[in-house]
Amino acid sequence: MYIKKVVIEGFKSYREETSTEPFSPKVNVVVGANGSGKSNFFHAIRFVLSDMFQNLRSEDRGALLHEGAGHSVVSAFVEIVFDNSDNRIPVDKEEVRLRRTVASKKDEYYLDGKHVSKTEVMNLLESAGFSRSNPYYVVQQGKIASLTLMKDSERLDLLKEIGGTRVYEDRRRESLKIMQETANKRKQIDQVVRYLEDRLRELDEEKEELKKYQQLDKQRRSLEYTILDHELNDARNELASMDDNRRKISERMSNADNEVVDLREKVKSFDKEIKVSTKGINETRSEKDDAEKKRTEALKVVSQIELDLRDIKDRISSEKRAKDEAIRDLHSMKKESEKSKSELVEISRVHAAKLKEEEEISKSIMDREKRLSILYQKQGRATQFKNEAARDEWLRKEIHDLERVLLSNRKQESLLQDEIQKLKDEINNLTNYIESRKSESSKLEAALANKQKDHNDFMKQKNALQDERKSFWKEENSVTAEINGLKGDLVKAQKSLDHATPGDIRRGLNSVSRIIRDHNIAGVFGPVLELVDCEEKFFTAVEVTAANSLFHVVVENDDISTKIIQVLTREKGGRVTFIPLNRVHAPNVNVPQSSDFVPLLKKLKFRPDHRRAFEQVFGRTVICRDLETATRVARSNSLDCITLDGDQVARKGGMTGGFYDSRRSRLKFVKIIRDNKTEIEKKTAHLENVGKKLKDILLWFIDFVSLARWTGGLDKKITDLITKHQQMDAERDHAKSELEQFKVDITSAMKQMGALEKALGKKEKSLDNIRNQIEQIQSGITMKNDEMGTELIDQLTLEERDLLSRLNPEITGLKEKFLSCKNSRIEIETRKEELETNLSTNLMRRQKELEAIISSADSKTLPVEVESKEQELKQSKRTLDEATTVLKANVDAINNFTKKMEQLKRQRDDLKALEAKLEQTVQDGAKDLEQLMNSRTVHLAKQDECMKKIRDLGSLPADAFEAYKRKNKKQLQKLLYDCNEQLKQFSHVNQKALDQYVNFTEQREQLQRRRAELDAGDEKIRELISVLDQRKDESIERTFKGVAKHFREVFAELVQGGHGYLVMMKKKDGDAGDEDNDEDGPREPDPEGRIEKYIGVKVKVSFTGKGETQSMKQLSGGQKTVVALTLIFAIQRCDPAPFYLFDEIDAALDPQYRTAVGSVVRRLADSADTQFIATTFRPEILKVADKIYGVTHKNRVSYINVVSKEQAMDFIEHDQTHNAS
Repeated sequence: MYIKKVVIEGFKSYREETSTEPFSPKVNVVVGANGSGKSNFFHAIRFVLSDMFQNLRSEDRGALLHEGAGHSVVSAFVEIVFDNSDNRIPVDKEEVRLRRTVASKKDEYYLDGKHVSKTEVMNLLESAGFSRSNPYYVVQQGKIASLTLMKDSERLDLLKEIGGTRVYEDRRRESLKIMQETANKRKQIDQVVRYLEDRLRELDEEKEELKKYQQLDKQRRSLEYTILDHELNDARNELASMDDNRRKISERMSNADNEVVDLREKVKSFDKEIKVSTKGINETRSEKDDAEKKRTEALKVVSQIELDLRDIKDRISSEKRAKDEAIRDLHSMKKESEKSKSELVEISRVHAAKLKEEEEISKSIMDREKRLSILYQKQGRATQFKNEAARDEWLRKEIHDLERVLLSNRKQESLLQDEIQKLKDEINNLTNYIESRKSESSKLEAALANKQKDHNDFMKQKNALQDERKSFWKEENSVTAEINGLKGDLVKAQKSLDHATPGDIRRGLNSVSRIIRDHNIAGVFGPVLELVDCEEKFFTAVEVTAANSLFHVVVENDDISTKIIQVLTREKGGRVTFIPLNRVHAPNVNVPQSSDFVPLLKKLKFRPDHRRAFEQVFGRTVICRDLETATRVARSNSLDCITLDGDQVARKGGMTGGFYDSRRSRLKFVKIIRDNKTEIEKKTAHLENVGKKLKDILLWFIDFVSLARWTGGLDKKITDLITKHQQMDAERDHAKSELEQFKVDITSAMKQMGALEKALGKKEKSLDNIRNQIEQIQSGITMKNDEMGTELIDQLTLEERDLLSRLNPEITGLKEKFLSCKNSRIEIETRKEELETNLSTNLMRRQKELEAIISSADSKTLPVEVESKEQELKQSKRTLDEATTVLKANVDAINNFTKKMEQLKRQRDDLKALEAKLEQTVQDGAKDLEQLMNSRTVHLAKQDECMKKIRDLGSLPADAFEAYKRKNKKQLQKLLYDCNEQLKQFSHVNQKALDQYVNFTEQREQLQRRRAELDAGDEKIRELISVLDQRKDESIERTFKGVAKHFREVFAELVQGGHGYLVMMKKKDGDAGDEDNDEDGPREPDPEGRIEKYIGVKVKVSFTGKGETQSMKQLSGGQKTVVALTLIFAIQRCDPAPFYLFDEIDAALDPQYRTAVGSVVRRLADSADTQFIATTFRPEILKVADKIYGVTHKNRVSYINVVSKEQAMDFIEHDQTHNAS
C-alpha cells in the first residue's frame, strides 16, 4: 500500500485543482523555494490522515481556504489516492480514494465518493497500520528540534505512548477513584456502627418494663385482631356478593356488547348491500338508458325497414298491375300493329307500283321530250350555226359540261354510297350492341338475383349466429364478472391473511417465494398452512394446536432449506422455519380408541408424502368433547388435548384457553383463497371455451366470405370481415346500378338506331335522285354524240314531222297521266308515312314500353329485395324485442333493487334501533356497575383498612386466632376497653424499645456485612492495580527493548564506526545520581503512594567509537539531530507504517550524515517496500530518489509538477549559492 496520487483544490496556496502525477512506491522527493508551498503540500496530506487538523473552529476552517486575488474560495478539498493492491485497507478495491472537504460551515470525509464519518476514517486508517500512538510516520519541520530538546522523562512518556500504556493508566485511574470512594463509604459505615452500638446499650435497660407492657399489648392486639377479623369477614362477604352481582351485570353487558358487535357487523353488511344495491341501481339505470337508446334506434330501424318494405311491395303490386294492363294493351297494340303492318305492306306494294308507274311515265315523258327537243334542235340547228363544224364545236362544249356535271354527280353518288354503308354499319353495330347489352343485362340480373339470394341466406345464418354470439357474450360478461368478484374476494382474503400473519414471518415467506422463483429451486412444498385441509369446525383447534408452526415451510431435504437460508440471511429477508422431511422423526404415539376423543391427525387432509411433517406438528394432540374430558384424558393418557373452542390441556398439566376470534381464522382465509383460485380456474376454462365458440362463429364468417387465409389478431379479422361484408353490399349495389345503366344504354341505342334508319332512308332517296340525274346526263351526252358528224339541215323529214306532230299530244297526255299518278302516289305515300310514323313512333315504341314494363315486372330482384327486407325486419324486430326485454329487465331490476334497498334500510333501521336499545342496556349496566364499583371501593377500602390494621398489629401470640373466637363483637369491645385502661399505666414506657433494639441490631449486622464486602472489593481493586502496573511495566520494557535494539542498529548505519544505545532509568538510578539530573527532577508519587518504577530514558552515544559515551547535553547541534533521527527511525522500525512523510529532516545535518540518512531511506524503501515522500534543500536524499516533484509559486498560487533529477540538482545548487551569498 502506498500513496498513488494527491489531488488538492482551494487548500491554502493551492487555489486551482492540482493533481500530482502518480508517486513512486518507494522514494519521492519534493523540492521548491521557501514559501512556494512545499509545507502546504505536506499539510494537505496531514489534513486528511493525521489528528493535526481535528476539531476545527469556523475561523480555523476559513484559514485553510486559499486567500488571493479574484473570486474568493468558499470550499477546499484534498483527495489522496491509495494503491490498495495488497488489500491493506479493508476495502475490496485495488485503488481507494479518501477525500476531505472543508468549508466555513462544513468538514466532511468521502471514501470512494461515499460520505463517511471521521470515526470511520480513523478506524480505517488504524486497521491499515496508521497507529495513533505512533504519529512518527509524519515528521514535520520542528519535530527533530523538539526531539533534541526532549528530557529523559519525556522520552519515557514517548515510549509509553508508543507502547500503548495509556489504556493501562486510564484503567488504573478508574480503579484508584473507585478505591477512594470505597474508603469514604467505610468511614461512613464505621461512624454509623458506633452510633448503633451506643443506642443498643441504652435500649437494653428499658426491656424489663417493656415485657409487662408487651403482655398487655399482646392481649390488646389479640382482641383488636378478632374484632378486625369479624369486620374483615363481613367486608369480604359483601365483596363476594358484589362480585356475583358485578359478574352478572358484566355478563349481561358482555352479551349486550357482543350483540351490539354482531348488530354492527350486520349493519355494516346491510350498508355494504345497500351500497351494492345503489351501485346496481346506478349501473342498471345506465344500462336502462343504453337499452332505451338501443330500443329507440331499433324502433327507427324497424320503422324505416317497414317503410322500405311497404314501398317495395307497393312497387311490386303497381308493377303487377302495370304488367296486367301492359299485357292487355300489348295484345291490342299487337293487333293494331299487325293491322297497320298489313295495311302498310299493301300500301307499300301499291306505293311501289305507283312509283314504278310514275317513273315509267316520267321516263316516257323525258324520252319524248328528249326526242321532241332533238327534233326542235335539229330543226333549229341550221339557223343557229353556220356550218357543221360550229355545231360540232358547240356540241363538244355541251358534252364537256355534261361530263363535268356527270363527274360531280358520280362523286356525290360515291359519297352517298359510303355514307349509306357507314350508316348500315353503325346500324349493325348498334344492333349487336343492343343484343349484347340485353344478354349482359339478363346475365347480370340472374347473377344479382343469385347474389341477393346468397345474401339473404348469409343474413339468415348471420343473424342466427349473432344471436348465438350475443348469448355467448352475455355468458362471457357474466363469467368475467364472477371471476372479477372471485378475484376481489381472493385479494381481500390475502390481505386478511397478511394482517393475521406476524410481520417478520410474512416478510420471510414472501422472501422464500421470491428466492424459489428467482433461483428456480425445486423441492419446496410450502408452509403447513397451505398444505393442510379440514372441516371448518376444526379450524380453531388446528390453529391453536399448531400456533406459529402453521407458517413452517415444508421442504424435501435439509440441503434445500440450507440453500434458501443462506440467500435469506444474505438478503436479510425475514424469519422462516423449515421442516426438512428427511430430518423429521415423527413421535411414536399410541393413541387408545375412545369415544371421548379422536386424534386430530385423522381429521386433517394432506398429501401422504407430507405425513411426517404433520405427525411432528399434530401427532400428540387429540380433540376432546369438552374441557373436563380434555383434563381427564391429558392426565390419564399423557396426551395434548384440545377442544373445538381452542381450550388446551397439555400432557404436563398446563391449561390455556379463552376467547378465540374465529373471524380472523387463518385457515379460513387460506380455504377462501384455495377455493377461489380453484373456482377462478374453472371459470377461466369456461371463459376460454366460450371464447373458442365465439372464435368458431367468427371463423364461419371468415370462411363464408373467403377470408380463411387471414393473418393477424382476432380484432383485425373482425375488422376485415366487416370491411368484406360492406364490400359485398357495395358490389351488390353496384350490380344494381350497372343493370339500370344497361337498360338506359339499350333504350339510348334503340333511339339512336331509329335516327340512323331515318337518315339511311333519306340518303337512299338522295342516291336514287343522283342516279336518275346521271342517267339523264348520260342520255344527253349520247344524243349529242350521235348528233355530231351528222348533216346540218334546216328542215325535218316527213317522218320527223309526223313524229313531231305526235310527240306533243303524247307528252301532254303523259304529263296529265303523270300528274294524276303523282297525286295518287302522294296520297298513298302520305298514308304510308302516317302508318310508318304510327308504327315506329307510337305502336312500336308503346309495344317496347309495354314489353319493358312486363320484363321489369318479371324481374326477380324485387322479390329478393322483399325477402331481404323481411329478414332485416325480422332481425330488427328481434333486436327491438331484445332491447325491450333488456329494458323491461332493467326496469324490473331497478324495482327489485329499490325494493331490496328499502327492505335493507328498514332492516338496518330496525337493527340500529335494537343496537340503540342494547347500548342503552350497556349504559344502564355501566351505571349499575359504577354504583356497584363505588360500593365495592368502599368495602375494599374497609377491607384494606382492616387488613392494614391487622398488619399494623404486628406479630400476634399463638392463641390470638382461637382465644376470643367464640366471643361476640360486644364482649370483644368490653374486653378491649379493660385492656386499654390497664395499658394507660405504662404510658411512660418506650413502646418501640424492643423494635428499635431489633432494628438497630439488624442494621449493625447489615452494615458490618457491607463493610466486609467493601474490604473484599478494595482488595480486588488493589490486585487489579498490581496486575495493571505489571502489564504496564511489561509493555514499557517490551517497547523499550524494541526501540533500543533498532536505535543501536540505525545509529551504526548513520554514524560509521560510532555506537549508541538507550538506557532505561529506574528509581534506584535516579537515587544514585546522574549528570542529567538537573534536566529532570524526581517524579511525584501516585495518589495511593505508589512511585513509578521507571523515571526516564537516557541516550548514550559515541560518534568515534572510542572513549566514553556522551549524553544528549554533551552533543553538538548536528549530533543531536543525528540522535533524534536515529530515535525516529528506531520508532518507525519498531512500529512500521506503509509510508513516511519527511519535511526537511536533513536541514541541520552534516553532509556525511545526510548521505547516511539517504542510504537508510533507500535501503528501507528497497527492502521493506516502504514509500517515502520527503522535502529537502540538500542533494544527498535527492540522489536516492525515484521520482522528484518541483513546487512553484506564481501569483500566490502553488503548483506541483514532476521534474528531472538534473533540474532538481540545479535548483538546490542555485538555492545554496543564493543562501551562501
